[in-house]
Amino acid sequence: MISKADLARMRALQQKKSRVETKRFLVQGRKVVAELLESSLRVEVLLASEDAALWVKPMAAERNVPIKILASHELDKIGTFEKGNELIAVAETPRELGFRAPGAGELMFALDGVRDPRNMGGLLRIADWFGVKRVLCSRECMEVYNPKCVQSTMGSLFRIELRVVDLASELERCAAANAKIFIADMDGKPVYKAALSRPAVLVLGSESHGLSSAVQSLKAEVISIPRIGQAESLNVAMAAAALCTEFTRANS
Repeated sequence: MISKADLARMRALQQKKSRVETKRFLVQGRKVVAELLESSLRVEVLLASEDAALWVKPMAAERNVPIKILASHELDKIGTFEKGNELIAVAETPRELGFRAPGAGELMFALDGVRDPRNMGGLLRIADWFGVKRVLCSRECMEVYNPKCVQSTMGSLFRIELRVVDLASELERCAAANAKIFIADMDGKPVYKAALSRPAVLVLGSESHGLSSAVQSLKAEVISIPRIGQAESLNVAMAAAALCTEFTRANS
């Protein structure tokens, strides 16, 4: 059994205010919950239908995570899917670590004002694909523990160290520690002509809003993806994938 108060507390995690106050967030669906249970994040409880509870039981037992079986109408109140709210985890938000400049051979992402959950999720998946272990987010970025964002990361969120920072100040500290700062911008030098050395931080801004004035004023190398056709712009996640391919090639 689960109390009405606990149900209300878990339902409240759909809202940012509650996630921030309780340091908890929702993870939904079999695929992403399985990724969560394989990670180091603490999982408070699993809420499941009878069928989903049987499926997740072996993984939950390995982590000693309790499972609460709920009726479908109760799961629908807690989950955010239009349908298929059969398995929901309540996870603890990881503690943010302090400043650490990129280490030897390391590439970091710095995200400036990325507000779309699909773009944020795509960027974290790309970071995970290319072995980028740490991501800086400006305070203007969307909250990564938003349920839409969590879902769009498809589990990559659980493998990346995230910090929300004053981005311009943080980048200045990285530069002072001998990390190269690369800013992605349409008006920059073609990436093929840039010396993509590491340690480095790749700064990516919002497609619709661009980079903040504070970030634009930094001393950094501005790089771009040469445009051959007529498209007006690239989605920020697409741009990140193209640039990471070049970073990988240059450092392989």
